[in-house]
Amino acid sequence: MDGTILTSIAAAERVWARWAVRHGVDVETFLPTIHGARAIDTINRLGLPGVDAEAEAAWITLAEIEDVDGVEEVAGAAGFLRSLPAHQWAIVTSAPRALALRRMAAAGIPKPAVMVTAEDVSAGKPDPAGYRLAAQRLGVEIRDCLVFEDATVGILAAEAAGADLLIVTAAHEQPIVTAHATLGSYDTVVARLDVDSFIRLQKI
Repeated sequence: MDGTILTSIAAAERVWARWAVRHGVDVETFLPTIHGARAIDTINRLGLPGVDAEAEAAWITLAEIEDVDGVEEVAGAAGFLRSLPAHQWAIVTSAPRALALRRMAAAGIPKPAVMVTAEDVSAGKPDPAGYRLAAQRLGVEIRDCLVFEDATVGILAAEAAGADLLIVTAAHEQPIVTAHATLGSYDTVVARLDVDSFIRLQKI
């Protein structure tokens, strides 16, 4: 979700920076590590003594729900998603459901029939469980899925799941080096159904 169909980097980093300062964590080195992972996994990874990761993750979620200033769609994403058959796409996000829905509403992103959020898995990205669960709920094989990703942990999760990958670079300030196909703008592709009801992307 974040970085692929909407941008919430500024809002997320504002909240996490406040949290980092409160816990004596170096903001500059810490902020690049937060993207694409569940809050509880990010906090646990730090190994801070005496920190209740669940309570701190709950604080992060509430603070992020309150701060959606600057959250907007990746250009063309909402229209692209509305062009897809509603039962053939899903969102797999490391955000809790309430936060995901809040950011989607702020960005004008349509809600899919299938959403897998932080609460739905016991292990977040780079674990592949979220993508495998989404494929199961869509009623398809993961190998028939195309995952849109932008963050390293998400890319690793999709690779481990066995899905094909398309790396969205629209939200990247620096070029991303990847062996996978890339998408710089949703305005450059259209989605069409083939005779077997598979979605095919076509460059325009």
